[in-house]
Amino acid sequence: MIRDEIKGKAWKFGSNVSTDSIAPGRLISLRANPKEYAKHVLEDARPEFAREVKEDDFIVADRNFGCGSSREIAPLIIKEAGVGAVLSKSFGRIFYRNAINNGMLLIECDTDRIADGDELLVDVAGRVIHKKNDPDFAMEFRLSDKEIKIVSEGGLLNYIEKYNSLDI
Repeated sequence: MIRDEIKGKAWKFGSNVSTDSIAPGRLISLRANPKEYAKHVLEDARPEFAREVKEDDFIVADRNFGCGSSREIAPLIIKEAGVGAVLSKSFGRIFYRNAINNGMLLIECDTDRIADGDELLVDVAGRVIHKKNDPDFAMEFRLSDKEIKIVSEGGLLNYIEKYNSLDI
């Protein structure tokens, strides 16, 4: 379930963060236990991330976040780690579909003006991102009503179960 507003800290990553970096392959045996696997999310890219990320913090990346293999577990362990949303200029397409279908909020936007550690407020309903200490910063983003509905229900299967329909 997503709220109208999400507040948290930005964790900045570069371009081409692959699902292999998100969900380390050497730990693939943990995929049956996403809560345990989440303790290792992105540890190859940023070892402190899994230990220090707080509920509703944001992953902020440059381009092509979630590229590479189609590990469905990758967005699940990001969500399990408590991340409020992933912001990136672009996403790997399979990762994007898997994330939305599993109830993980993704936002395509220009991330150049967001720095590591920035305190962000994402107004999902208004589709705008604000910085806590920069009253002049307001970045609009596009997110379809369909995506919001699916993510709000915790993913596509939950949506179908609740409404007994794919009509979104």
